[in-house]
Amino acid sequence: MNLRKNYLWMLTVILSYGLLLTSCSNNDNSDVSPIDEIEAQLQKMTLREKVGQMFFVRLEELDPSIEWTAYADLDSLKTQEVTENMKRLNEQYPVGGIILYAWNIDDEAQLARIISQIRALNGNPLLCIDEEGGRVSRIANNPKFNVKKYESMAAIGATGDPQNAYECGHTIGTYLNRYGFDIDFAPVADVNTNPDNIIIGPRAFSDDPELAASMVVNYLQGLKDAGVTGCIKHFPGHGDTQADTHTGYVQSLKTWDEMKVCEMVTFRAGIDWGCQLIMTAHIAVPNVTGSSVPSTMSPVVLQDKLRGELGYQNIIITDGMEMGAITQHYSSGEAAVGSIQAGVDIVLGPRSFTEAFDAVIAAVNNGTLSEERINQSVRRILTLRAHRD
Repeated sequence: MNLRKNYLWMLTVILSYGLLLTSCSNNDNSDVSPIDEIEAQLQKMTLREKVGQMFFVRLEELDPSIEWTAYADLDSLKTQEVTENMKRLNEQYPVGGIILYAWNIDDEAQLARIISQIRALNGNPLLCIDEEGGRVSRIANNPKFNVKKYESMAAIGATGDPQNAYECGHTIGTYLNRYGFDIDFAPVADVNTNPDNIIIGPRAFSDDPELAASMVVNYLQGLKDAGVTGCIKHFPGHGDTQADTHTGYVQSLKTWDEMKVCEMVTFRAGIDWGCQLIMTAHIAVPNVTGSSVPSTMSPVVLQDKLRGELGYQNIIITDGMEMGAITQHYSSGEAAVGSIQAGVDIVLGPRSFTEAFDAVIAAVNNGTLSEERINQSVRRILTLRAHRD
């Protein structure tokens, strides 16, 4: 009898302990993977919310009353606050990111105000800027900001010491993080092999791909250590061109084999390092694709080469879609849908944000784009956001 009582007592203890463990397990979310959390977040989003995450726009595109033809028009407008018009449009058109330009920034106090206003917008937009160091520096080239200035990335590359690239990235990242930016569209990973290049030039570290590669990854690491996400550009390489994609059609006549031993050296290095964003170039590469389609809209460049051959799995973002290489040949809607079909995750700076947004929604509704294709991009964007939070 005593043995039976002892057995029943031990069985009761074991069952109680098992129930306790089950109870603890049910209430413990520590075993929920980040992937599961992203999937849960994705399932809660409407189609418009998903599509909004795929657009990073200039501030002016949120106000339909703002008309401009040339970049000089935007400079003269000096849009430096989020207006009521912008808020109203944004209620229906959520946005995943806002990029600020020099004309959007006056001084530290104004920058703090506008960033606070942007943070309150629908879509919880990430804050982005082109702050490469040297010629393209929206903050450092503003005399009202007391931050370190750099002559050029070519000057840093000429030192031959990658630690100088790290110091540059870390210094820039530190003040960008302090001001409230999430993403810096830098560094330039182009290899500047064409002396007649009018758009890259000293923005690139070197005409030596191996040297440029070491500079690129050290700059990226500097940004990361300062709390800012970098973006290498302009894939598949803008260094061997003679024209400017801001104004019209540009091409590189290199073959893919030629690119693999030059341009791809820096991009491979950035991918191996773990870069989160790669920006496309609007250049055509007819000897790679067999067509005059800009790389931004080429599945051969983005799917076959970048994702397939190079194994890149993170975010592909376009260069500014308001640039002449795009707008002279495509409407905002055509360009947005076409680039997403090609493999792009984020459409940057469409000439007409609402037209581009509506076109993507329509493309999903009519079957041109599947919602699963949209989900693929949004998963990458949500992953980036999770890493930043």
